Amino acid sequence: MLAIAGGKGGSGKTTTTLGVARAIDAPTLAVDADCDLPNLHALASVPRDPPDDGHSHPDPAAPSETRVVPAPREASERLGDHLRRLRNDDPLALVDCPAGAGPDATVPLRIADRVVLVSTACVAGLRDAAKTAAMARAVGTPVVGSVVTRARVVPPGVEDLLGCPVVATVPETPEPLETAESQRAYRRLARAVTDQPKA
Repeated sequence: MLAIAGGKGGSGKTTTTLGVARAIDAPTLAVDADCDLPNLHALASVPRDPPDDGHSHPDPAAPSETRVVPAPREASERLGDHLRRLRNDDPLALVDCPAGAGPDATVPLRIADRVVLVSTACVAGLRDAAKTAAMARAVGTPVVGSVVTRARVVPPGVEDLLGCPVVATVPETPEPLETAESQRAYRRLARAVTDQPKA
């Protein structure tokens, strides 16, 4: 299980989750772990509730076997059980984590095998991503890479600040899942994270 995490809302975590899930040439689950502000289902154009016969919807735009798991409607205290069940599924699960530093943000970091950080290039976003990296490491989950969104170049010192390599940049675009340049960035990130062994 791979957590896609960052400290700020609006940094591109949801788009990165879906972009990387679609870029992996194998069955994947794109999982929404944000019970308070779920939006992965909307980005993927699938219903908010899971289908009657299972917990996920096929991603209509994915070239491979990507399935979308909406955030559970039940209380977020049950999120850990929900993620543990998905962690045991065969497909790689990519988890769109909630923003912030509260308990809801920590649950997916604790359960995941590894973490990828997402941040814009702004100072506040990068500082919050560094806090998320520290949270992940505090619960024993390795941070294996990061992606800087809405940028073409990586600001100096980002890898030192986050303590991990910047694997990709995703340029500013109104349709980040649709442009060839963004899709190349998600494929590069997908290759990097799928080459990592499980913890």
